[in-house]
Amino acid sequence: MNAAEPKTAPEGRDPLAGTYRAVRSHSLGLAAPLSPEDCQIQSMPDASPVKWHLAHTSWFFETVILSRRPGYRPFDPSFAYLFNSYYEALGPRHPRPRRGLITRPTLEQVLDFRAHVDAAMEGVLGDPQLRDAVLLGLHHEQQHQELILTDIKHAFFANPLLPAYSDSPLCLPARAGESLRWLEHPGGIAEIGHAGGGFGFDNETPRHEVLLRPFRIASRPVTNGEYRAFIADGGYRRPELWLSEGWAMVQQEGWEAPLYWLKDDDGSAKENPLVFTLAGVMPLDPGAPVEHVSFFEAAAYAAWAGKRLPTEFEWEAAATADACRGGFDHGQVWEWTRSSYDPYPGFRPFKGIAAEYNGKFMVGQLVLRGGSVATPPGHARPSYRNFFPPSARWQFSGIRLAEDA
Repeated sequence: MNAAEPKTAPEGRDPLAGTYRAVRSHSLGLAAPLSPEDCQIQSMPDASPVKWHLAHTSWFFETVILSRRPGYRPFDPSFAYLFNSYYEALGPRHPRPRRGLITRPTLEQVLDFRAHVDAAMEGVLGDPQLRDAVLLGLHHEQQHQELILTDIKHAFFANPLLPAYSDSPLCLPARAGESLRWLEHPGGIAEIGHAGGGFGFDNETPRHEVLLRPFRIASRPVTNGEYRAFIADGGYRRPELWLSEGWAMVQQEGWEAPLYWLKDDDGSAKENPLVFTLAGVMPLDPGAPVEHVSFFEAAAYAAWAGKRLPTEFEWEAAATADACRGGFDHGQVWEWTRSSYDPYPGFRPFKGIAAEYNGKFMVGQLVLRGGSVATPPGHARPSYRNFFPPSARWQFSGIRLAEDA
């Protein structure tokens, strides 16, 4: 996996043009198994319809790049309102919780919009002054590619038929005999953040030094089988294991297991659990990483295990340390850390329209590190900072343990 730029298509003389075509084509490939009705559904306010993702990523290129080019004509001026996400500087927008009500334009019209934008972008991809903006647009689209999968999985789970998105469950098989090992890190001063030499989001910068105490970190994420032991030991019924807000969520939402673990008809947890995947209902793999847990569940499990969650700085130091190279298994699930999503010392947002991209969300959220099976090729890197509210469960989020040395 290339950690610097999105996966590049082999054809074409211009590498950026090839990369652009590959990323844009991948979005269409993700939507290909879906019907127009599938692409319209919005199952909760935090998710968006696939059709909206396809349109919004095209809106980004049109608004950030093409609209500033002489002679460019927008595909449809009304799309500026319909498909803006959260850019206050660009004016009003359709409310996020009501994106599923945008039945018009049709999916076919959205695909025509994408083709219109792609044709116009072909004429500007060779401009070196636009390279940074194009790369930002491509990494932005890759973020939405992951959201296409997480959001449609949630939508299909809300369907009583529990339909399958594809033939693949989009999860990694259990690794037979892979025992958990504890990787030692001596601590000391570590450099954290994007080191340059490729694309990085503004929230990954500036690179800076942090002081770490010696610690140990697990060689792999927590598995389904290990998490089942937590459940069997009354993990969801023991308030002493939970942060106060997390225990309130357990009571409010009736959590008894990770999202997508299925119950028997009487509402009780299955002794031999089944789990809903993008390939439909399947037996739970005890050796695969546990997925779709909130930060609250991750922290409770860590307390039950007598460990803790790593900070994002410990996670990055371990992922890049020579001593851990080859022994630090990541990229299967996004892993919750104990770090608030805060700006790095000296943080400066992107300039222009993209100034609203990350900085405005730096409050009330927790950092996740790593990547998941839904993360597009070439999109993850050790310095990548994903972030979600602590109660979020619909992402491919899991747990890695740490402890003081």
